[in-house]
Amino acid sequence: MVPAQAARAESTKSSTKTSVKKSSSKSASAKSKVVAKKASSSKERVAKSSARKKVKDTQVARASAKKSNRAETRAERLARVRAEARQAKATQRSSGIRQAVASAADRRAVRPLVVRSHLSSQSANNFSGLTPAAGAARASYGQIYGLHQTPDPLDLKSSVALVMDQDTNEVVFAKNSEAVLPIASLTKLMTALVMVEAHLPYDEAITITHDDVDTEKNSSSRLAVGTTLSRGELLHLALMSSENRAAHALGRTYPGGLGAFVRVMNAKARSLGMIDTRYVDPTGLNSGNQSSAKDLASLVKAAYQHHLIRELSVSPEHAVNLGNRQLQYRNTNSLVRNPAWDIGLQKTGYIVEAGRCLVMQAKMAGRKFIMVFLDSAGKHSRQADAERVRRWIEEASMKGAVGSVTLTRSNAS
Repeated sequence: MVPAQAARAESTKSSTKTSVKKSSSKSASAKSKVVAKKASSSKERVAKSSARKKVKDTQVARASAKKSNRAETRAERLARVRAEARQAKATQRSSGIRQAVASAADRRAVRPLVVRSHLSSQSANNFSGLTPAAGAARASYGQIYGLHQTPDPLDLKSSVALVMDQDTNEVVFAKNSEAVLPIASLTKLMTALVMVEAHLPYDEAITITHDDVDTEKNSSSRLAVGTTLSRGELLHLALMSSENRAAHALGRTYPGGLGAFVRVMNAKARSLGMIDTRYVDPTGLNSGNQSSAKDLASLVKAAYQHHLIRELSVSPEHAVNLGNRQLQYRNTNSLVRNPAWDIGLQKTGYIVEAGRCLVMQAKMAGRKFIMVFLDSAGKHSRQADAERVRRWIEEASMKGAVGSVTLTRSNAS
């Protein structure tokens, strides 16, 4: 019995061991599967996370590219608009034409800029059809069109000049004299001519209003809104000190109003044969007021016939009484205070587009001359140019060769 029992016990023990081994094996296998499953899940999570990151990066890249494209499009559009604006401005300047405030019946095409230098062998055609230089917003028309490149024997700083014998109409000096340019406050000489020939009462009181305030160039004025002066005093200030509100008030109070006044200005210009001249206001602040040196010489000659214009234009200074205070005005042309000069009539002018301008009638070397200087590059250069011409005429007169520059004109092509 014992051996049999021992055998069974051994068998039972062996079965138990086998059973334990199988159980351990199953447990290990389960653990392995769990570990493998966890590893697989971890890899999937990493893969999914990586995929999501790639998608996000792609979306960010696309958004960035889209934004960049939009920015580039805006930049390109802005550049195109600016280029078109510059081209439009260039076209407007090259035409030299501005709309007049006068009625449509008085509007006519202004002759395009024509440059004929009488003092060099350079062809006039070299200047025709020029396009304004880029970035020349603060340059005068003469600078834009290259008129300052024209040489002359007197080395004038004005790009346009004309000197003419008042009695014989002999032109003794000419430089780009047919160029049509803005004339700034030289316009006021025609304003004065129209006013004098209208025979309106000079003692009539005129009040400065908001309509007389400059909105073209926003220039300052010592005549405050509400100031009341006589028509004669306003004419004096307009001619002597180039007072813009005074000139505008004269045109505004003309019978028929400002439009009628401008129409008369243009009609008077045509009657004087000033075919290159156009007026759009009585002050000259608008660059649409344009003329040529030869036309302005005709204007000076006509204005000189009126004693009042001569007297007021060369007045060195004038005091205006405004109730309990007084305003002191001085002539804008310093040459009228120079004893070396015998000036019978003068007018200055300046806006950026026109440069420094000056017209004068003066007696030199025993003769009466009309001088026109346009587009002078410098605050005092127009007076300096006049001094150069005076010295040249006096020296040439002593040598008996005042008309020597006239000979140079024959070299023009």
